[in-house]
Amino acid sequence: MSADFGDNHPDFAAWWMPFTANRQFKADPRLLTEASGMYYRAADGQEVLDGTSGLWCVNAGHGRAEIAEAVARQLMTLDFAPSFQMGHPIGFEFAQALTQIAPAGLDRVFFTNSGSESVDTALKIAMAYHRARGEGQRVKLIGREKGYHGVGFGGLSVGGLVNNRRSFVTLPGVDHLPSTYDLARNAFSRGLPLHGAERADALEGLIALHGAETIAAVIVEPVAGSAGVLPPPVGYLARLREICDRHGILLIFDEVITGFGRVGAAFASQAFGVTPDIMTTAKGLTNGVIPMGAVFVRRAVHDAVVQGPEGAIEFFHGYTYSGHPVACAAGLAVLEIYAREDLFARVAAIAPLWEAALHGLRAAPHVIDIRNVGLMGAIELTPRDGAPGARGYEVLVGALKAGLLVRATGDTIALSPPLIISQAEIDKLTGILGGVLAGIA
Repeated sequence: MSADFGDNHPDFAAWWMPFTANRQFKADPRLLTEASGMYYRAADGQEVLDGTSGLWCVNAGHGRAEIAEAVARQLMTLDFAPSFQMGHPIGFEFAQALTQIAPAGLDRVFFTNSGSESVDTALKIAMAYHRARGEGQRVKLIGREKGYHGVGFGGLSVGGLVNNRRSFVTLPGVDHLPSTYDLARNAFSRGLPLHGAERADALEGLIALHGAETIAAVIVEPVAGSAGVLPPPVGYLARLREICDRHGILLIFDEVITGFGRVGAAFASQAFGVTPDIMTTAKGLTNGVIPMGAVFVRRAVHDAVVQGPEGAIEFFHGYTYSGHPVACAAGLAVLEIYAREDLFARVAAIAPLWEAALHGLRAAPHVIDIRNVGLMGAIELTPRDGAPGARGYEVLVGALKAGLLVRATGDTIALSPPLIISQAEIDKLTGILGGVLAGIA
C-alpha cells in the first residue's frame, strides 16, 4: 500500500524508526493518519481494521472523547508537577483507583512512563527489597527464553529474544528458564495448553546451580506476547509461584501486554489464579493515549524498602515524568470506560467466538499452529526455505493492503484487537486474513 500524500509529502529521512527495517520502509512507506473506534485510516484514505490494538495498547478503541476531554481539562489545570519530594492530588487518586482493580495484596504503585521502565523499576525494587532485609547478596535475576521485557538494559538482560540481545551487552548475573513453547505437543491448543507445566521445574535446577541465597527474582510474562502469543501451560504459573515461595525468591509478572482486560480479567494473574509479588504494566493503562507505566507491588515488599531514618530517601530511583498529571488524568478516564462498559467481562464473553474464528483458519496454506487466550491470538506459518520471516512479512503487507493491521513476529502473525471488537468485526478480521493467507506462496 503506497501512500498518496498529494502536495504534502513529508521528508522521511530524519526519523530513525524503532524496530523497523528503515530503508525498506522509507522506500515504500505505510502511514496511518487517523483513527476512530476499531479502525485506522491510511494515508491513501483506506479504512484499516485494527487487529493489534495499535501495539497491544488501545484496549478501549480509538478516539475516545472522554479521554481527550480529561486530558484537555488537566492540561489547563496542572500541566506538569514534579514528583521528587513533591506531589499532586491526581497522582494519588490514580494510584488508589488502580489498587481497586489490582490482584489482592498488590496495593502499592510506582509510576513509570513505559513497559521497559516498569520492568527495570521492578528489578530494582526486587534487589532493594532483599537488601533492606539484610540479604543484599540476592542480586541474580532469572528470566525466560522467548521472553520480552522491553529494551532497558535490565529488561534486555532478563529477556530471551535472541535478536534483541545479540547486539548489546547484557547484565551479568542473569539466567533463563526454558520457554514453554512446544509445537510437537501443544499445536492448535485452544486456550491454555495441556503440556509443559513441568518446565517450571527447571527453576529448581537454576536454584541448585546458583544458590537460592543469590537469586532476587524470577520474571515471566503470564502470556509471552512478543514471542508470538504463548499461553502458559495449565499449572505452570502456580508451580513457579510455589518454587519461588519455598526459596524466598520474588516472582514478577510482566503484564505490560496482558494487563487491563486482554485475557478476560483486569490482569492475567487474576484470570489464572496466581498472584506475583510485583507486577509491571503500561500500554492499556492509558489506552495508549499518553505514555505511562505502573508497577504494582505487594505491600510487604514496599514496606520492607520504605523504612530507615526519617527524611531519608528510601529508594533512589524515579523518572522526571513519573506520575505525570496529564497521564494520570488519561488513566482515570480509561478506568471509567473499562468499568462503565464492563470491558474485562466482555472479553471473557466474546473470547469463545474469537477462538472459534481463529481456529477456523487451520486449513489455510502454511499454517502449522494457532494459539489463543482471551483476545490474544497467533497464527504460526511454516518458514520459507532459506528465508525465515519472509512469509510473515508478506502477510503483514498483504493484510494492510486488504484493510487489516496485524503484527508479524518472524513467521507468526500476532493479533490483539481492541476489547470493543464485535462478532461481525471478528468475522471480517479472519475473513481478510484467510484471503491473504490463501494468496501467499
